[in-house]
Amino acid sequence: MTNGTTSGSTLERSEALQAAEAVESLFENFYEVLWRRRWTILLAILVCLAAGLVYLQRATPLYTSTSRIYVEQAGPQVWERDASGQVMRWTNYLYTQAELLRRTETLSAALKSPAMGKLQTLAEVSNPIAALRKQLDVEVGKNDEMINISFTGPYPDEAAHIVNMVVDAYISSHNKRRRDTSAELVKLLEQEKTERDDELRQKRQKMVEFRQANETLAFGTDQENNTISRSLERYQSALDQARLSRIEAKSFYETAQTIASDPWGLRQLVEAQRAKGIYLAATSEVASLRAELNRLDRNRADCLQLLKPDAPAIAALDAEMDRVRQQITEMDREFAASTLAVAKEQYLAAQQREKELEQYLKEQYDMVIALDSQLSQYALLESDYEQTRSFCEILNEKIRRLNVDPQVGALNIEIVETAATPTSPSEPRRATTMGLALLAGLFAGGILAFVRELRDQRLRSTDEISALLGLPVLGVVPSMTQPHQTISIRGQKVRISPDSLEAEAFRSVRTAVFFGAPKDEAKIILVTSPAPGEGKSTVVGNLAVAMAQAGQRVLVLDADFRQPMQHRIFNLDRKAKGLSSVLAGQMDIKDAIEQSGLENLDVLTAGPDVSNPAEMLNSEGFAQLAKQLARDYDRVIVDSPPVTAVTDSQILAALCDVTVLVLRAEASTRRVSMQASESLAGVGARMLGVIVNDVSRKANRYGYYGGYGYYHYGNQGKGRRRKRDRTEVTAVTTAELRRSTISEGPGEADDLVKDQRHHKD
Repeated sequence: MTNGTTSGSTLERSEALQAAEAVESLFENFYEVLWRRRWTILLAILVCLAAGLVYLQRATPLYTSTSRIYVEQAGPQVWERDASGQVMRWTNYLYTQAELLRRTETLSAALKSPAMGKLQTLAEVSNPIAALRKQLDVEVGKNDEMINISFTGPYPDEAAHIVNMVVDAYISSHNKRRRDTSAELVKLLEQEKTERDDELRQKRQKMVEFRQANETLAFGTDQENNTISRSLERYQSALDQARLSRIEAKSFYETAQTIASDPWGLRQLVEAQRAKGIYLAATSEVASLRAELNRLDRNRADCLQLLKPDAPAIAALDAEMDRVRQQITEMDREFAASTLAVAKEQYLAAQQREKELEQYLKEQYDMVIALDSQLSQYALLESDYEQTRSFCEILNEKIRRLNVDPQVGALNIEIVETAATPTSPSEPRRATTMGLALLAGLFAGGILAFVRELRDQRLRSTDEISALLGLPVLGVVPSMTQPHQTISIRGQKVRISPDSLEAEAFRSVRTAVFFGAPKDEAKIILVTSPAPGEGKSTVVGNLAVAMAQAGQRVLVLDADFRQPMQHRIFNLDRKAKGLSSVLAGQMDIKDAIEQSGLENLDVLTAGPDVSNPAEMLNSEGFAQLAKQLARDYDRVIVDSPPVTAVTDSQILAALCDVTVLVLRAEASTRRVSMQASESLAGVGARMLGVIVNDVSRKANRYGYYGGYGYYHYGNQGKGRRRKRDRTEVTAVTTAELRRSTISEGPGEADDLVKDQRHHKD
């Protein structure tokens, strides 16, 4: 139980290690993985492209109509400096106007048009204003003072009509607001003019009465160099301007108090004051926040097409939109408070200025009175009269200008481009949709390819096999799946086609086996595989032929009673005699062994079928037989059943000197291979190494075909195409064989050298 638990934990650690190595290898061979899974990627691309085509076929075409308006300040322009210190024009009013186009009052005014009620676009909408705001896009040009108003809908004629109606409603609302502001100012100026006219009549009456009471004034009223009179006139003129400024400041302050609850109207009033050259600070962040709110609103609408209203992404967007609205409300409140504070300060400053000038003028009056002359008194009356008259004229001019041109100080709005009926749909965009579908297919196919590669348990390279099993790779054998090749041809490929790549591969395996263990310690070689169909019987036949060609006496022992194959490879009849007959005592071992037709190579087939193969292999008779065969032959190569299928291989591994595990390229899996290795190690088997079978000729991940070319000895044309790498490999192999004389013995090493020279020549 303890051994089983330990083996299980070891297997789990090995699987964790191989999973980590698989991930690392996956990213190291990125392009190789993509090429191997190219059909998966291609299928994903085709599916996404098909989905894109289906979407284009089923999607409702949408049409976009756009109108452009030019907005310019009529008064003095305000200039600011950017972050780099360069002077730039202040254009924040454009973003304010863009938001005014989307405000509820403007959209509501546009929807009041009789023609708007008949539109199919808004026919089945419960909240037309919200639907109109959602589909209406207002953007400010980056390089000009243009505002682009666009509407996207399924009906092209209605899209153009809606845009034009919104633009008309915005212009009408803007003009009405300007007229209301001008009318309020005219009303205040007319009230002030009425009071000043009464004051002017009273002062004129005082002058007349003073003249009548003082006849000597006729000689002094025409003095041109009267310094006091000129000073009084200057102070009086300054006082007139101060009073006018106080009236305008009062008008602005009272108007701001009236519309303090309407942030849009208050900003419009502030922009009008700014157009007059009166600079008032305004929060430019509101426009950017409203643009951000519009962007979030569009994102939410796009998400609603894919998600449900209660989805977390929708909830996150709603929370973000509430936060932005709260910031806008707070900034509107702060803007209104700051505007009222500034307006009040301007009004109080104008009042203070007027009082100061009145004080200066009073001081001049006191100086004139101190002269105690009738002329000075008359000059005072005349100056006071002229001041009042001049102020009345200024009021008249101001009222006249406002009555004649109520647009003074407002924005100039001009429709540059009227919305026209679009001729082609703007959505869906075929090229963009198919491009996105292609990118989505590539991405999905790549992800799917990597997922399939991670889930694929097949062994991919010799490095992976060595790291996983802790065993050396004795060699790799190319695929022998050519047509018209029987099992006999594949099993004797070294004899039938000695110049082939397969024969060269088996000779390399033979050399690795000879060098892997001394001859006396590796006389009985067990060849097995983790699972059926991995080509162990073919490897046994070819390895035996290669060893026999090296001058060693070799016996092929077919110990696979369940599915024997060696009699088919060497074209023998196993029903007449074989291993089972010897173990059953029916014949002697010498009579059961058959000639293979090749010098130095004998075969002992499995013999007739038996009912208890495991018990027969685990008997004392088989152990004695194995010892006898080891004395009679240089090498005994044993073919056995797969390790994970039955227990026969474990029994044989305990009796044999060394064990060779055969894995099939692109077929053997990590888990089964690990299980087979653990099972053999559990019975004390001496693992010599691994042979990788059926390696594709097109792949070089197993490191066999890097320097080999296709060639045939005896064909001079193709012989010229032999590669230098093969010559070097043969030379190295010959040198190693000569150095192995001490460990292997002179006879065996010389035979190997001769065999190598034969194939080299």
